Amino acid sequence: MIAKTISLLLPALLPSWRFFKTVAASPRVELRVDAGDWQEARPIPERVGLARMARRLVWNPRRNEQLYMVSLSERLAEDGRDHARAELERLVRAGLTEGERFQFRLVFLQREGTQIVKFIDYESPVLPVAEHVS
Repeated sequence: MIAKTISLLLPALLPSWRFFKTVAASPRVELRVDAGDWQEARPIPERVGLARMARRLVWNPRRNEQLYMVSLSERLAEDGRDHARAELERLVRAGLTEGERFQFRLVFLQREGTQIVKFIDYESPVLPVAEHVS
């Protein structure tokens, strides 16, 4: 009886630090506007100043949106959910100018020997940026 109680209580006192079942590469969202070159859809800045970093500890909606895009990308890569595709399309479209045409794709980076190789998992059709898209 005491052993059973301790076995139930122990995980609450000493939690596991295994947050994820597996650790795998996250897809990156790349964007191409008007048949141009592919580029990262929401690039993370290489440098952030101390004041900006401190402000980001409290308020960072852009990074939250980037994390949401990663989550949507993982869902789309996993099982091709229409909702994930539509949301990614909406988020990518939001930063573009009316009249432009764009594509987005999901890219995984894999190490093969000494090289890093891009693996394209999904590529959208060419889509228009309409005036009143929500």
